[in-house]
Amino acid sequence: MGAMHEQPKKAGGRTVKKSIVTDNMEFCIVCGRPREAVHHVFFGTALRKISDKHGFVVPLCNYHHNGAAGIHNNNQVLDQKIKQHAQRKYEALGHSREEFRALIGKSYL
Repeated sequence: MGAMHEQPKKAGGRTVKKSIVTDNMEFCIVCGRPREAVHHVFFGTALRKISDKHGFVVPLCNYHHNGAAGIHNNNQVLDQKIKQHAQRKYEALGHSREEFRALIGKSYL
């Protein structure tokens, strides 16, 4: 299994989580605007903790988080793409698809 990821660090007074999806947590993964939210790729009570532990977090601007084109405004296409990208990154770390399914409950690929 891959190494555990360091968790929250302080940067300029803000907590920054470690992501396996992107190396740059300062800018929106979709459009490149400054990050205004850290989105848990897999959410819900148990999956939010798993997202934190395994680095399934991405930076989003408000527009892509809660805005008209946002994941939390029923943008299922964007949500699916980010979930697929996160799963690919997890598998690229040497984890199997079966390990991903056991962790998250289903495959997005």
